[in-house]
Amino acid sequence: MPFLCERLPVLCVLILFPAVLSAQQPVGEIRLDVQDPSGAPVIVSGLLENTSAGVRRRFQTTAAGTAALRGLPYGTYRIEISGNEFETQSMTLDVQSSSPVLRTIKLALREARYKVDVVATTPLEGSGQRVEEIPSPVQTATSEDIGSSGALDLSDFLNRRLNAVYANGIQGNPYQQDINYRGYTASPLLGTPQGLSIYMDGVRLNQPFGDVVSWDLIPKIAISETTLLPGSNPLFGLNTLGGALSLQTKTGYTASGTSLELGGGSFGRKTASLEHGGTNSKGLDWYLAANLFFEDGWRESSPSDVRQFFGRVGWRRSRTSISLSVAYANNSLTGNGIQEQRFLERDYSSVYTKPDITNNRSPFLNLGIRHTANADLTLSGNVYYRSIRTNIFNGDINENSLDQSLYQPSAAERAALTAAGYAGFPAGGATAANTPFPYWRCIAQVLLNDEPGEKCNGLLNRSNTRQHNYGASGQGAWSTGSRGWRNRLTAGAAYDRSTVGFLQSTQLGYLNPDRGITGLNAFADGVTGGDVDGEPFDNRVDLHGLMHTASVYASDTFSPNNQWNFTFSGRYNRIVVTNTDRITPGGGAGSLDGHNVFGRFNPAAGVTYSPARTWSAYFSYSEGSRAPTSVELGCADPKRPCKLPNAMAGDPPLDQVITRTWEAGVRGGQESRVAWNAGWFRADNRNDILFVASEQTGFGYFKNFGKTRRQGLELGVNSRFSRLTLGGGYTLLEATYQSPELVDGSSNSASNAEAKGLDGSIQIEPGSRIPLVPRHMFKAYADLDITKKLAVDLSLNAFSSAFARGNEDNRHQPDGVYYLGPGSSPGYAVTYLGGRYKVHRHLQFFVQINNLFNRKYYSAAQLGPTAFTAGEAFIARPFPPVDGEYPVRHATFYAPGAPRGIWGGLKLRF
Repeated sequence: MPFLCERLPVLCVLILFPAVLSAQQPVGEIRLDVQDPSGAPVIVSGLLENTSAGVRRRFQTTAAGTAALRGLPYGTYRIEISGNEFETQSMTLDVQSSSPVLRTIKLALREARYKVDVVATTPLEGSGQRVEEIPSPVQTATSEDIGSSGALDLSDFLNRRLNAVYANGIQGNPYQQDINYRGYTASPLLGTPQGLSIYMDGVRLNQPFGDVVSWDLIPKIAISETTLLPGSNPLFGLNTLGGALSLQTKTGYTASGTSLELGGGSFGRKTASLEHGGTNSKGLDWYLAANLFFEDGWRESSPSDVRQFFGRVGWRRSRTSISLSVAYANNSLTGNGIQEQRFLERDYSSVYTKPDITNNRSPFLNLGIRHTANADLTLSGNVYYRSIRTNIFNGDINENSLDQSLYQPSAAERAALTAAGYAGFPAGGATAANTPFPYWRCIAQVLLNDEPGEKCNGLLNRSNTRQHNYGASGQGAWSTGSRGWRNRLTAGAAYDRSTVGFLQSTQLGYLNPDRGITGLNAFADGVTGGDVDGEPFDNRVDLHGLMHTASVYASDTFSPNNQWNFTFSGRYNRIVVTNTDRITPGGGAGSLDGHNVFGRFNPAAGVTYSPARTWSAYFSYSEGSRAPTSVELGCADPKRPCKLPNAMAGDPPLDQVITRTWEAGVRGGQESRVAWNAGWFRADNRNDILFVASEQTGFGYFKNFGKTRRQGLELGVNSRFSRLTLGGGYTLLEATYQSPELVDGSSNSASNAEAKGLDGSIQIEPGSRIPLVPRHMFKAYADLDITKKLAVDLSLNAFSSAFARGNEDNRHQPDGVYYLGPGSSPGYAVTYLGGRYKVHRHLQFFVQINNLFNRKYYSAAQLGPTAFTAGEAFIARPFPPVDGEYPVRHATFYAPGAPRGIWGGLKLRF
């Protein structure tokens, strides 16, 4: 260089000038401290930019989560931090002095398809185990899995993505599906035998009255993780016959930031959701979420409004965390139920009768605490309160009227109508041919107070349920080990107290051409409703229930080495159900008064064996139980049978349902990109509760049934690559009765009725398949990030045919006259397609298409009497009498699936 400067001084000046200028320019420094949501340091990548100064520098944090960026000319810098499991975070910093600019950055977990490796094996947190240590095929999902599926709510997601899960849309509302897993049900419909338990943050969501599950009260937007544990796992308490669903909600650590989503589309649907989460340096975190859903519905007269709110605030230090959750829902759901197959062929969106409205209102509070006493001992507990108010208003056909003469008013009835000021009623000659919707005899019978319960063809049923549920639970998890062996012991106790008030009333009326019901001043109250078959027509219920449930449980997993894990667990439950009849108190004939005590210890044991890192095997045995519900106890007297499952009479005791489950299988890929499982299961129920026929034709009562069985094979696979997630599964499910029984079969062609169309019973034989359970289930899905901005998801659900409810003997055959329609629902396949386009990190557009190929399908079927002709006119006494009794026409009713629907919207992130 000296030689060059001597010969070419100008060139030397040009070369050295920038360096000299740079040496004289003031510089500063940025120091970063990067943490994960819990405050632990993380190693992530970063990008530093200052376009005006021409600075662009990539860097990586150290193991301590720090990075020092030195020699920065004064100016404004943009920093972007990114990591595989975290949301990309950007910020702008000004460097205007030589003093270092210090920043602490707390990253949020990004919405990615991450794998849940550790799951809670009890309702409360603190007892987590690795999936490969659990002796059953556990299924897990994250908030991103739920979001990318395009599912409307939690029940919709379970149906779309989890193996061996299927939905029956009997209620006809997307928020009121029956979710079934391996032939066991979680349903919002009172009277349905429930076999799955649902927990959210350690609180059991099965309601005290009937163990029902209202899916509309569970805010999908607030769910962080979902775990489905199969079998009769005793650790999850009552009603865990076929499985338990455990939900964990989001916190300010797992869902920091703010997002707003707006959408709309088919069926007049309008949606909006908002969530916000955050933390501060004092250990506080908060999360708020709200969801609004408004829809006209795809079927006639089927609007729904859903309003959900969830909030959670927490505080944590190194060893202790406390959280308070608050949830509130105020929903109005219209589900117009199943429809007769002839009318679905003519108008797929038609309804049988209307309305069918359910209003749910529920506040919920849950206080949770967790303390790590030391490296080996963790204590956790919660205290909760929940109130649920449910009002139901249904318009139905009065089946008592179908074998009556409803058309021409008698002389006495005409006189009563005239005296009351009515005119225009027929003086003679009214028949089914010229009177498609009769009502004059109904009005007259109400005036005469004689037999309106038989002559009015419409009913308006109302029920009002008030439930107050509160309780507390606590547990300790203790881990020990040395020299290669480990032991994890979890023990806990829980207490729940519930009060229930249930009111039921029935108003008589007549059917209109629009399938609505006009109510009259007559009720099924034993007085104004007159007589039915010589007995006062009385469907009233005013029941107060008090339920106490106390339980203790323990689980121990011993691992002598890295290959073997032995698990032993058990739970003792004691349930006290006290019913008070406010109409007929005292415990006499027809009174609902009763005091029932149920207690049982349910054990479980299992083992897993991992001979290699790539695969493992498992085997387990478990027992679970459920106590009879108030609905079943209220209709269990053979001497006072019920016409409908939700009508009530006396309550002699029923035995608990006991389930024994065996599981065995192999699985692999827990530490690779491709995970798979293959397994066998068998679950035997004893003392199952069924609605069986009584000696009084057409009536029935709940009774303990001998034995039922659900067994099958499950295959599953899923793979997660950088841009592609693939998954699917196949289930072979055999759900059968294993004991003979006589049940009501009035709409079954194989019944023992004296003549076709009359009431009768059917004989269940061992080996008969249980209705509404498909034998084959197949699911497949693919989520693909086409580019960094564009992603699509495609999924397929396919189910084989299933027998209709009412065809428990599997022998029903239509004859086209007295019995219309088959005894099963056909198999079907439904395809879902969704897409998301990220304009930039703050804005994303999405579109969702359900039932892509617009298939007409039916998720359930039921046999029942039909009140209409092929021309859709009401018909009573469609056939001549047989020995003085009038046969009724019966048909197959289907639960139609929604046609193609397209929705779109946008999501803003801040």
